[in-house]
Amino acid sequence: MIKQQNQLNLIKTYRMFQKMMNYPQLLDSMREIFLSALATRKIVDEETIRQEALKKLHDENQETDEEIIKEYTNLFIDLYFANFFSEEEIENHINLARKQDNFRNLNYIANLERATSKQIKRALKEFCEIPLGDLFISPNEAEGARVALINHFISNQLPFIGIAKKHITIRDIDELADHTFLNPRRPGRIGGKSAGMFLAHKILVPTLVDGDPEIERYVKIPESYYFNTGFFSDFTDYNKLYQFHSQKYKTREVIEEEYKYISKLFNKSSFPPDVVNDFRKFLNQVGEHPLILRSSSLLEDNFGYAFSGKYDSIFLANQGGLEKRLNEFIWGLKQVHMSTYGPEPISYRIDNNLIDFDERMSVLVQKVVGRRFGDYFFPFAAGVAFSYASYSWTQRINKEDGIIRLVFGLGTRAVDRTGQDYPRMVHLSHPMLRPEVEAEQISKYSQKIVDVLNLKSGQLESIPFTTLMQRSIHPDLYYAVSINQDGHLSPPMFKGQPIDPSRACLTFENLLTKTTISRLMKKILSQLQESYGRPVDVEFAFDDENLYILQCRTLSVSKDIGEVHIPKNIPQNRILFTNNLVVSSGIIKDIEYIVYVDPKAYGKLPTYDEKFTIGRVISRLNRLLHYKRYALLGPGRWGSNDINLGVKVGYDDINHTLILGEIAFEEKGYTPEVSYGTHFFNDLVEAQITPIAILPDQTDTVFKEDLIIHAPNQLSSMASDLASYESVVHVIHIPSFIDGRFLQVYMDNKEQQGIGFFGDKE
Repeated sequence: MIKQQNQLNLIKTYRMFQKMMNYPQLLDSMREIFLSALATRKIVDEETIRQEALKKLHDENQETDEEIIKEYTNLFIDLYFANFFSEEEIENHINLARKQDNFRNLNYIANLERATSKQIKRALKEFCEIPLGDLFISPNEAEGARVALINHFISNQLPFIGIAKKHITIRDIDELADHTFLNPRRPGRIGGKSAGMFLAHKILVPTLVDGDPEIERYVKIPESYYFNTGFFSDFTDYNKLYQFHSQKYKTREVIEEEYKYISKLFNKSSFPPDVVNDFRKFLNQVGEHPLILRSSSLLEDNFGYAFSGKYDSIFLANQGGLEKRLNEFIWGLKQVHMSTYGPEPISYRIDNNLIDFDERMSVLVQKVVGRRFGDYFFPFAAGVAFSYASYSWTQRINKEDGIIRLVFGLGTRAVDRTGQDYPRMVHLSHPMLRPEVEAEQISKYSQKIVDVLNLKSGQLESIPFTTLMQRSIHPDLYYAVSINQDGHLSPPMFKGQPIDPSRACLTFENLLTKTTISRLMKKILSQLQESYGRPVDVEFAFDDENLYILQCRTLSVSKDIGEVHIPKNIPQNRILFTNNLVVSSGIIKDIEYIVYVDPKAYGKLPTYDEKFTIGRVISRLNRLLHYKRYALLGPGRWGSNDINLGVKVGYDDINHTLILGEIAFEEKGYTPEVSYGTHFFNDLVEAQITPIAILPDQTDTVFKEDLIIHAPNQLSSMASDLASYESVVHVIHIPSFIDGRFLQVYMDNKEQQGIGFFGDKE
């Protein structure tokens, strides 16, 4: 019982009441909160306060009607609360009443069917302008509002929402909304790629709870802005491009042909003037920093459907006068939007039963991570990381610890199949373990070309590493290279040591041994996989000690079929091939056709166009054999950017094959690459296509090429207009040639052994 209030407590109570009177409509709510807090701390309960109020009225001979009783009760509540709670606690409890009031309004508007993004954003801002404090809205109520807000601004995909609602807070969505550009006429969401990146960052660096200190210190996302799908819809409406709504239902041939027409039409089309003005304001805000415009469609990076590399992303130097930068920005947006109608994503959607979904494109605009060196802009390193390593070359590797595909410069080199160039593959269970031992081997299987953004030309360029370093020595080169000294490779001993670029080899030895990147990435992948409940695929950039998350999605992993036992005692005359390089476990039975691109004949083709045409022949055969079980074998690297090293094909050119075999004859200088982590490889995994590497010149490898070359070629009988390509492309109907037998393939990852042989149909 309060018998006497000293002067200090009276002043404190007065000050508290002044703060309360800033929100007179919330006085009852505040006192309900005060009472609850007093009771929770077992200071006093509501009935005791009421009795004290009644006694005070009795002592003063006051009337005891309910209005007077309430007035005195409120007075005692205020006195008790001011006496037992600190100034900070008082502020927090007053703000809790404000939060509850604004939350009710936010929850109502967020769930209102016809509410606009602007209305929701305003209610969201009013709620988030209240200081965070230590007291929060009821978790159950907050979850419902988070789901509504995620559904409106981010994604309506249920698997994503199920995870996101546990990690993305209301204040996180306010942060995202501040970086989201809203179309004045059409609502929209930020799309899958943006959603995955944002969620990954909030899992790793949470807003309301303490996270891992090391992750919080080093892990970031680039400065990002979200031009949601409303701009795509508005652009379509403004230019009356309604005919493209049915584009996806046309044949592959028509889609390919009309895509050229779409490009011309998009270039002639324009955004509405008010939208262009918004773009101008944005570019004035971000200044002359290089940008990347990344596709972020509604379907992209969804659970089980990655759309790896299917849509366009555009680098912009973003240099010069505002109007020049504006024209380039608009061009880039059009390119990304236009890729929605490309043949590859449409084929991918058909294969995954997504064709009827109303796909719309959002664009994630980011400041490119990195620094400027002369005319070039690039990060120190970048790459792609996986929480589970499907492929390994030794049993010492723990697949569950994950793997990194690491490159110097822009990460485009890590996700695309390139020429005679190799990223550093880092198994996180043993970061320093690699299959190469000798300096010559390490140098051969190292990165030699660096992707950079040329700020002068505005183009993405691939430059020899030695040339780049001769023009501008990177200050962190100590972490990237090893030096060849008399046939021995070793990393620099100390920072500042002079480095001769002509003797340097990109190995990242010091980065992996003298920084926390391996441990940090291992923790990142583990946390993300735990939250997602499945393996994840993360694209990242590393610069100036900071690791930037660029993308996060679920990882397509080949089905684990358990142990594979390769059949014994197979007659030699029935074996087509054996292999022992980067073997994944699998059994592929009853293959009826082999499509074989003769590596030697392909290599002799004199022009780019002739080699390019072989890719079109393969694409045609892929469609003709759609409902047949067939294997595709050919030279070097399928899908490589270097057409001399492999047939140039995309996903929709090979998506019906069961096996993609890469034949590497040593005398031609071809060596099968571990493509794990590239967009092309991800396509194979998602389409359940088994990649196989065969080195015919190895003494322990069997490959009966003569058998394929001399078998009856069915190419002209399948398509008479392709007869002129029979010297390069062979189509073998196996049962017709091998006594009614079919090709049976067994691959054993544990023993790193594989075999393809002819056997009876099973």
